[in-house]
Amino acid sequence: MTELDFLVLTAAERAQGASLSSVTFSMDWTGEEYPGQLAAFAASRVRATGAQPADDVFALPEAPDDPAPGRGDYPVRQLDHLAGALETLGCTLLLHDTGTDTYELLIALTSGDDLTGLAHEGSPVRAWGSDTGITLVSLDCPGCSDMLVWELPSAETLAGERCSCGAALFDTDGSPMPGVVLHD
Repeated sequence: MTELDFLVLTAAERAQGASLSSVTFSMDWTGEEYPGQLAAFAASRVRATGAQPADDVFALPEAPDDPAPGRGDYPVRQLDHLAGALETLGCTLLLHDTGTDTYELLIALTSGDDLTGLAHEGSPVRAWGSDTGITLVSLDCPGCSDMLVWELPSAETLAGERCSCGAALFDTDGSPMPGVVLHD
């Protein structure tokens, strides 16, 4: 048994030899396969602890004044809401970061613990919304229009970086040169 097993599986599930994959919810970047699927998963995991949350606590409330989210934005709103709802119940939403565009979600049946340094099947597992320690930088080169992407440790900069076409992209302090526009 790993530390993650003890955080995610109930004592009964561990005794039965349940695996983490049996309590993992997968959702691609476009969202649920059907409305309410994520909320039902969360409710079943929390109820496994014996808690009885209200049926609607995990569903993202309608916000009639909010602009319609762009494709892929709605799942992030759902996960932000779910993480907050779980926190009030003493649980934590975890993301198994497999490096794909699929959200592999687990629910730690605890909160407030140090949930860093966790892994499953060789990939990191972290609390939803926590710092990944990685910064993604992307831009289109003003010299040749190539799209360039870097994945950097948070403390690292692109000071002095140039494109393969020779165009200077960042100054010696790591700030973008004039004419270089970073993607959001």
